[in-house]
Amino acid sequence: MSNKNTPAPAAPDTAPYDVTEQVGHLLRKAYQRHTAIFQQQACDPQLTSIQFVTLCALRDHGPSSQAELIKATAVDQATIRGIVERLKARGLIELSPDPDDRRKVIVGLTDSGAALLDAMIPCARQISELSMGCLNAAERVAILFLLRKMIDGDDQAG
Repeated sequence: MSNKNTPAPAAPDTAPYDVTEQVGHLLRKAYQRHTAIFQQQACDPQLTSIQFVTLCALRDHGPSSQAELIKATAVDQATIRGIVERLKARGLIELSPDPDDRRKVIVGLTDSGAALLDAMIPCARQISELSMGCLNAAERVAILFLLRKMIDGDDQAG
């Protein structure tokens, strides 16, 4: 008797391995396409997509430590450090000592950062539209559902 939730063992695949048909390759290509659209359509040509995500995280969660930003943005520590430096240099964020632990730094959105976000939101909606432009409404719902399911699977696995 088998459990309905346990997948059956996969049959050995004898077809040649084609990397261009693998999920990682296809996700990378889709991300590259989205990034190119972002750079073409962003109302601030200096703002990268991950910088935009970081500003959104600060808007959504309020002042945050770098560790909290790493969790909210899904980027690594070295990358978030560079993002913070660049956004600070542009006056879009500010750094202050953590009142509970003076060794830590809290990152906050400045008025300029909030204004840029307000200007970027319509652009971001257009970027998402262009990124999924070749998909019909059902396919858009499906791809977002499946991507979330893949991500949530990580939470359930470990």
